[in-house]
Amino acid sequence: MLRAIYPGSFDPVTNGHIDIAARAAKLFETLIVGVYDAPPKRLLFSTEERVAMMQEALRNVPNVRVEGYSGLTIDFARRVNAQVMVRGLRVVSDFEREMQLALANKKLGAEIETVCIMTDLNAAFLSSSLIKEIASLGGKVEEFVPPHVAAALRRAYGV
Repeated sequence: MLRAIYPGSFDPVTNGHIDIAARAAKLFETLIVGVYDAPPKRLLFSTEERVAMMQEALRNVPNVRVEGYSGLTIDFARRVNAQVMVRGLRVVSDFEREMQLALANKKLGAEIETVCIMTDLNAAFLSSSLIKEIASLGGKVEEFVPPHVAAALRRAYGV
C-alpha cells in the first residue's frame, strides 16, 4: 500500500486541514503530515507548536504521523519514502496554485504523484489566515478549529 505526505504550514491547523488529513488517511497505509518550518509568510506559531497542535488534532487517527520539515517538500517526500503528496482544494482559486505546485513537483520528482482532495463544504471558506484575523480581533473561532487550537489562539492574541 502507498505512503503519502500532506504538507503545509498549518498556522494554525483548522477543521478543514483535519478533514483532509482524516480522509487522506483512509486512502493510504501511512499518512505523514509535514509541517513546513519556513513558509514565505509570517507565522504566529513555531514549528514545534504547530506540530504539537496537529498531533493533538489527529491523535485518534492511527495511521497518521506528524513531523516538522525544512527544505523542498519533494525532498521531504523522498526522505520519508512517500509515493504520493496530498493537497487540499477549497475554492477555484486554489486550483491554479495547486496545479503550479503539482507541475513543479513533477519536474523535481517525477516519481511522486500529487493527489488533490476537495474540502468538505463546511470548510470551504476556512483558511488559517482568516482564522488568525478573526482571533486577533477577539472573534470566536471555536467552530473552525479544535478546542486546543482555539485556546492557543486566545493565548497568542491575549484575548
